[in-house]
Amino acid sequence: MAKIKLNVLGISYSQTQSGAYALVLTEENGERRIPIIIGAFEAQAIAIQLEGLQPPRPLTHDLFHNFARAFHIDLREVEIYKLEEGVFYSKLVCTDGDKEMIVDARTSDAIALALRFRCPIYTTEEILAQAGIVLDIKETGEDEIDLGVEENVSEPSETYQFKEMSIRELKDMLAQAVRSENYEKASLIRDEIKRREQQNQ
Repeated sequence: MAKIKLNVLGISYSQTQSGAYALVLTEENGERRIPIIIGAFEAQAIAIQLEGLQPPRPLTHDLFHNFARAFHIDLREVEIYKLEEGVFYSKLVCTDGDKEMIVDARTSDAIALALRFRCPIYTTEEILAQAGIVLDIKETGEDEIDLGVEENVSEPSETYQFKEMSIRELKDMLAQAVRSENYEKASLIRDEIKRREQQNQ
């Protein structure tokens, strides 16, 4: 069965489940998107990699990556191979240079690892036909997607505080947030820095 390559388009707050996020994947040579509901921890692990943040200590997916590299195991590709009752099933295709090994994984974990190993993500036409949707998506940032649905969410009070700070102060605060492993706050600060840099272009 032919494989279709997917790219990570971004992460958005889930419109259907409180406290959850929607990971949006897009076919490389097409317009169909696959939204996958994931938990906050997995969303954080993916967002950190998308944003290029460097945690002071390795997170779980970083540990897996470092462990695999230490024993010369490479993640060749991730395959989303089944969709059953709304649940996506994925596998990691690994190699030690001599033999290929298949490891079952949750799709959110598989994507977080694919980003760290910089390996391709594939699915099948059957799954895209079943779950793929075409959305009028406006990209609002490197890792944040506006799915065209308004959210009744007030702006966090911290972001008002950020607006009173200089770029240098924000960068210092960003470094401190990363050191203390407060990645949610770091993400908000990074968004504010990006917004200002775009305004100054």
